Amino acid sequence: MYKLKNILARLACAGAIAALVAGSAVPCVAEETKTVPAPTLEQRVAGLEAYLTNSDPTTPLKTAKDKDGAPAIPEGLTTPSVGTSGPGHNAWMMTSAALVLFMTLPGLALFYGGLVRRKNVLSVLAQCLGITGLVTILWWAVGYSLVFDAGTPFLGGLTFKFLNGVGSAPNTNYAYWVSHNVFAMYQMMFAIITPALIIGAIAERMRFAAVLTFITAWMFIVYFPLAHMVWGVDGFMNGVWNAKAGIKAIDFAGGTVVHMSSGWSALILCLILGKRKGFGKENFAPHNLVLCMVGTGMLWVGWYGFNAGSAVAADGVAANAFMTTTLATAIACATWAFAEYVVRGKASVLGFCSGAVAGLVVITPATGFVNATGAVIIGVLAGLIPFFAVFKLKAWFGYDDALDTFGVHAVGGTLGAFMTGVLAVHEVNANLATNLKDIVGHTLWIEQLKAMGVTIVLAVVGTAVIAYAIKLVTALRPTPEVETVGLDLSEHGEEGYIL
Repeated sequence: MYKLKNILARLACAGAIAALVAGSAVPCVAEETKTVPAPTLEQRVAGLEAYLTNSDPTTPLKTAKDKDGAPAIPEGLTTPSVGTSGPGHNAWMMTSAALVLFMTLPGLALFYGGLVRRKNVLSVLAQCLGITGLVTILWWAVGYSLVFDAGTPFLGGLTFKFLNGVGSAPNTNYAYWVSHNVFAMYQMMFAIITPALIIGAIAERMRFAAVLTFITAWMFIVYFPLAHMVWGVDGFMNGVWNAKAGIKAIDFAGGTVVHMSSGWSALILCLILGKRKGFGKENFAPHNLVLCMVGTGMLWVGWYGFNAGSAVAADGVAANAFMTTTLATAIACATWAFAEYVVRGKASVLGFCSGAVAGLVVITPATGFVNATGAVIIGVLAGLIPFFAVFKLKAWFGYDDALDTFGVHAVGGTLGAFMTGVLAVHEVNANLATNLKDIVGHTLWIEQLKAMGVTIVLAVVGTAVIAYAIKLVTALRPTPEVETVGLDLSEHGEEGYIL
């Protein structure tokens, strides 16, 4: 009897507790449960097809309309493809990023290193390495954000400072299928090689500390603003994607941003520095054309990442860029050598190398916008006009552009930017019809001239201000005695060759 009473008491206690719990859990007003709509099979399949066509994976979901009648995605509706990077596109962009870094280290380092005298070869290598490390730090801190964050038409904001928020999901302002962090690293490689090009004009006569100080200021005053204006989502000169662009220009892979900015800055800096000690009297022939040739080959290979990678996808535009890069470069290589043969009676290895680099430079802004015929035209012009600048223009004006950075990159980049406006066609790149449908093939070249003017003014004025400011604080050049010994020993305490 006692056991039965005990069991009943326990059951009563448990029931009371359950009632209390149940009573506290039941709301006074029933909550409305929202049902997330499920995507249809057709929507899911269309999202996967968007990956193949490098298009917006959210488009198939926009079956509803917002209050203004525009397509809208119902709240909560999504598919696995939305906000996900595509493995093939990501793989190509990581490969392209590595190829562009390969252009600087070791491509440009060996190309420039072979062209200087043996007592200065390590100084060129050190400058390339130093710039790589310096620009990487700046890019991580604020550089990427200033270029690719939305802000003003002239400079981006600071949302992505220290690469905050730059994760593996795509930033759809620039790519639907490439991870944001991969895109940021790819663009960093452009930021590295651009100032490294400048050192070709001032080789053998600028102090290492002065070089790094100059580059630091130059990135903020010239590169970051210019890159944002041309490639930023709300950039002043981003004619392809910004419908409100003040100048509706196009630049596929860096004719203005990379080659014109570095080339025109190089000219001003070499004029401010003055000529090398013994210029015009001593032998300044390249000390090792084998290194120069090896560096040229590396630049050519790496440039496929530079140009085809600028499609930011492994798509048809990238394929066209791959083709046009090859055609223009090979033709310019042969054309320069042929011009040299006509003028001097011999086609030199240096001529072939210079022609190849000139072809790569001139095709860069056009590579994703022109067809094969346009690439051939550009190749011929790239082999002739920079050749004229190197062999005649420099002699006429007497400036000491040590490794012909101005003749190849400034003249070549300017030529390429203009010819892009003349030869670009809708059939190659459908994106040209987004905001430029009425001017491609008509007045686009006028917009290109405007962009070229802005680039030259920014590079020239910015470089002059920076160089003279540094000059007020510290010396740009080593002493004549140090210059005679060479920068390798005086600046780095090493020699490139022991024997």
